[in-house]
Amino acid sequence: MVYKFTIISDEVEDFMREITIDADAKFVELHKLIIDSCGYNDDQLTSFTICGDGWEKGQDITLEDMDTDSENDSYIMSETELSEFLEDEKQHLIYTFDPLADRRFYIELSAIETGKNLAHGKVTRSIGEAPKQTLDFDEMFNNNPVEVGSTGLDEDDIFGEEGISDEDIDLEGLDITDGEPF
Repeated sequence: MVYKFTIISDEVEDFMREITIDADAKFVELHKLIIDSCGYNDDQLTSFTICGDGWEKGQDITLEDMDTDSENDSYIMSETELSEFLEDEKQHLIYTFDPLADRRFYIELSAIETGKNLAHGKVTRSIGEAPKQTLDFDEMFNNNPVEVGSTGLDEDDIFGEEGISDEDIDLEGLDITDGEPF
């Protein structure tokens, strides 16, 4: 059985990758195809998250054994076959490629071809440039210094030019007293 995945980014509008891979392949093979197709280094603690219909997060499959909670099963990419968690077309996954900044790709199992096998996975379609692999926090903060205590926003940005009045606040149901606060 062969799986066809469609991968998109919420950061880069015209980014898309399609990957075809055997259902018995390990998650680490899909991981390597993704990073190779994006020109990324294999130096991040990436992970896949199996999602429900509404992208609600389920089981994580990590690159390394995180051994965080002995009550929950942990799955490692190099030991886990795709078919162990994926069986339906339109099934969703999240691939976190920059864990420090919590950046990710959204993946859909777009097609399942039964009666076929594939020795090696391949990128069958590549559109657009991938987002940068990691964010450079030093560069971000050095180019855009923020004063201590400043949000970079003024009152008009938050409340509009007219500000906020007592009429804009609904105090019904709140118990406000003039006495001691504690």
